[in-house]
Amino acid sequence: MNSDNYYMDEAIKEAEISLREGGIPIGAVLVKDGEIISRGHNRLIQNDSVVLHAEMDAIENAGRLNYEDYIKCTLYTTLSPCPMCSGAVILYNIPRVVIGENTTLMGAENLLKCNDVEVKVLNDIKCRDLFLQFSCNNSEIWDEELKKVGNTTEVK
Repeated sequence: MNSDNYYMDEAIKEAEISLREGGIPIGAVLVKDGEIISRGHNRLIQNDSVVLHAEMDAIENAGRLNYEDYIKCTLYTTLSPCPMCSGAVILYNIPRVVIGENTTLMGAENLLKCNDVEVKVLNDIKCRDLFLQFSCNNSEIWDEELKKVGNTTEVK
């Protein structure tokens, strides 16, 4: 079994939790040395938050790690990370990000790559379908979120 696919399935479970809570279905897990050390999902709507993207939630839920821990981590996220989330990856020296899909929305992957972060895109159909279904059925919610950030990501 491909471990990247296993961890992405765990991130998808987080996205599904967000959806059940009435939120945007994006999920993430932070993995260190082959073990999931934290989980997170998008909580913008549920918490009326401006920063609780799935990636930020997973990094926050890991607690205060030290440099040696962060450099052993991989962040798995169901959707291409935005500039804020990519900045957190860079700030904490997380060396690898695995993205479920980036065909529906392209985040700041070039920012990650320019800062020597390894980026792998799985093109996972489950990630794509989960997000597309939400954005089609809740276009007003998604459009509002894009307006808040000034459309810094590309919706395809």
